[in-house]
Amino acid sequence: MPAPRARLSDDPWLAPYADLIESRANRARGVAARLTGRAGDFAALADFASAHEFYGLHRTTEGWVFREWAPHATEIWLVGDFNGWERTLAYRAERLPGRDVFEWKGPPEAMAHGQFWHLEVCWDGGRGERIPAYARRVVQDPRTGLFAAQVWQPEPYVWRHPFARDPAKAPLIYEAHVGMAQEREGVGTYAEFAENILPRVKQAGYDTLQLMGIMEHPYYGSFGYHVSSFFAASSRFGTPEELKALVDKAHGMGLAVIMDIVHSHAVKNERDGLSLFDGTPYQYFHDGSRGWHDAWDSRCFDYGKTDVLHFLLSNCRFWLDEYRFDGFRFDGVTSMLYLHHGLGVDFSNYGMYFDGSVDEDAHTYLTLANAVIHTVRPDALTIAEDVSGMPGIGAPLSENGVGFDYRMAMGIPECWFKLVRDIRDEDWSVGFLWHELTNRRADERTVSYVESHDQALVGGKSFIFQMIDKEMYGAMHVGSDNLYVNRGIALHKMARLATLGCCCAYLNFMGNEFGHPEWIDFPREGNGNSYHHARRQWSLRDDPKLYFKALGDFDEAMLHLVRAEGILDGDDCPRRIFASDDDKVLAFMRGDLLFVFNFHGELSFADYPLIVPPGAYAHALDTDAAPFGGFGRIRQGQDYPLTAIERANEVCFAIRVYAPARTALVIRRTPPAPGAALPPETLHRLAAKEPLP
Repeated sequence: MPAPRARLSDDPWLAPYADLIESRANRARGVAARLTGRAGDFAALADFASAHEFYGLHRTTEGWVFREWAPHATEIWLVGDFNGWERTLAYRAERLPGRDVFEWKGPPEAMAHGQFWHLEVCWDGGRGERIPAYARRVVQDPRTGLFAAQVWQPEPYVWRHPFARDPAKAPLIYEAHVGMAQEREGVGTYAEFAENILPRVKQAGYDTLQLMGIMEHPYYGSFGYHVSSFFAASSRFGTPEELKALVDKAHGMGLAVIMDIVHSHAVKNERDGLSLFDGTPYQYFHDGSRGWHDAWDSRCFDYGKTDVLHFLLSNCRFWLDEYRFDGFRFDGVTSMLYLHHGLGVDFSNYGMYFDGSVDEDAHTYLTLANAVIHTVRPDALTIAEDVSGMPGIGAPLSENGVGFDYRMAMGIPECWFKLVRDIRDEDWSVGFLWHELTNRRADERTVSYVESHDQALVGGKSFIFQMIDKEMYGAMHVGSDNLYVNRGIALHKMARLATLGCCCAYLNFMGNEFGHPEWIDFPREGNGNSYHHARRQWSLRDDPKLYFKALGDFDEAMLHLVRAEGILDGDDCPRRIFASDDDKVLAFMRGDLLFVFNFHGELSFADYPLIVPPGAYAHALDTDAAPFGGFGRIRQGQDYPLTAIERANEVCFAIRVYAPARTALVIRRTPPAPGAALPPETLHRLAAKEPLP
């Protein structure tokens, strides 16, 4: 099982805020009771979260039915291929008596699979074309650039691979974007990803695939974070059935599949989004300035409205039921949680989580969302992208927490980039690094990573490109002996190994495991609408003449070792053995693996003593091995005999390690048999401070 979490209530720093924490939990329970009519029953929310089965377009035994929530609309018309794109009485929706809901019913021949359509919504003083809020298929016309809903009623997809994620295993997450996953310049497809990328993810040792940009978004360059149609899988990558086939195939390979879900904001587009859907700016969103996210140029949901909760909670259930996703990474949680969206705020004390800046409606929504998700799929994985460290985000609902399984450890990539970008190697502090790698609340688990997609977007550089820069273009061939390249590939491996060894769960963005060069940039006017930086160059990973292959091979070996040893799935936290800022040496244990790092840029250490628990020690992995782009200075498979050293009038067990400059190694410990006494020969050798056999 994953390392047990402390109780939220055990944190003494939260004692002054205990009543506020409990009141937030009670508030969520109260809203759940109001929505379901069942007090104290979070599970009933799963039944409530079914708005997508009522709203939207559905084929029934009697024909077609369409419904839309539009409080301020006066008329709604369905127009499309089926009526010559003209308003006709046969396709006029009627307001249901006493409700804010419009309904249209038609015979089976009223529509046909594949036809395109949209709504014409009228309100006092205006009208506009709109995409239905619950549309499940939305396609962009390549000629006009306009989006239209599409009638989509194919034969039901036949699922082939039942799958249940094992919550006891810490996820090793491969973050990926379907459109930029292929090497050719252009937009990749679900089918290409399933055929070409899934085998790479499996081979590399990852067990959880995190897909970005799945929800329909008008602007490709938004990376999928300006969503317009929340119930539609992006059509630019293929059909819904092709996405289902991708998920199905991944399940057959033993891979869990989660997706980025964007409930933190919505695109401001009016025709193909939710903004001004019924002619008002406050149907789904807050009115006035609170309804706008100035930094993201998007709309902010009003999480206090019943119908908005109905929409968003149902959206969570929809992706679990319809596409069998295994969970979600919730994007922009910090922005959701705070009225200031976390912009320009340094969360330096606990009072900032309870000072009136929290959007209590959003806090409640996130609690309810986790209740729905884990009721529908008890094995589902939920991750919060929260940089603030809000107490309780990663605590279970039973502990008055919000209920996320993990929170993104967003300070770790900042730490790594700061070290390689802003601080001279000789000034690095391994104590600072250790703190950043292990700094997390006792009541939550975190996802650690060196870099995600964020670090390499336009205006930034990938981790390795930050270190190697222009030398990457001409000196990444094996044997180049370029100082920048040598440093970059060494630290690339060390950073990943240290982060993995200390993590609760681990994440990598597609291609970064082998040091994908340069940055990410989508086609736009500023780059001549080029796809050159919106793809992944897998041929670099596969070329044995390039260091990219060596980096990828190391990442694979690292993951397979950690998974085989099960150190992330046990109850052991990383335990620091030794840290020296002068020597730049850091050593820690995780389970029965000893991790040793020498970050010094010049000094190698022979016979470096490390005090360790008793047992037999043998080499398991090192970053300096020649197949991994190193210099081959460490003998593979060697044993490290125990010796006795005296410290503070005490005889301790120790091993002596050769630690070359900018090198890390993993040493496997075989513990002594339970209850086994040290033989007299060993005691004699210890007393004489001789090496042990």
